[in-house]
Amino acid sequence: MSINTETLIQQLLDREAIRDLPNLYCHHVWQQDIPGIVDLFTEDGWINMGKRPVKGHPALLKLYNKALNNLTPRPFIHNHVITLESNEKATGTCYVEIRGVQDNKSMMGAGYYDDVYRKVKGQWKIHSRVVTMHFMVPLEDGWVKELTQVKEPEPA
Repeated sequence: MSINTETLIQQLLDREAIRDLPNLYCHHVWQQDIPGIVDLFTEDGWINMGKRPVKGHPALLKLYNKALNNLTPRPFIHNHVITLESNEKATGTCYVEIRGVQDNKSMMGAGYYDDVYRKVKGQWKIHSRVVTMHFMVPLEDGWVKELTQVKEPEPA
């Protein structure tokens, strides 16, 4: 069975919109933009970072405010695999490398996100995310000192 051109184009647009979600997630984490992170989730969206799921925008705001208060993560997303389940649901896995600072120590981690995406009012959102970290370890001679010596550029 062949797919008509209109359907194929819509699938490509959907894939690209879904592919943007983890990229935007990382961008908002880097920028410490907690409302931006939470807005990527559906209203009833949830994340499980290993203990128990945290569900809904108010709980997600609280989680990210607490989590990003003690850690300055710099996530990098790779190898995003997307499966379109329907016009309004998709699943995906993307792999993450995290560099950051916690308690004045350089940290490095790697793992992956298993996501379910839903299309809400024409916009793709993260409905659920299960975070699996293979490691998150301190680096004795990391880059903390170098980061503290970097000066912000003067505004033009």
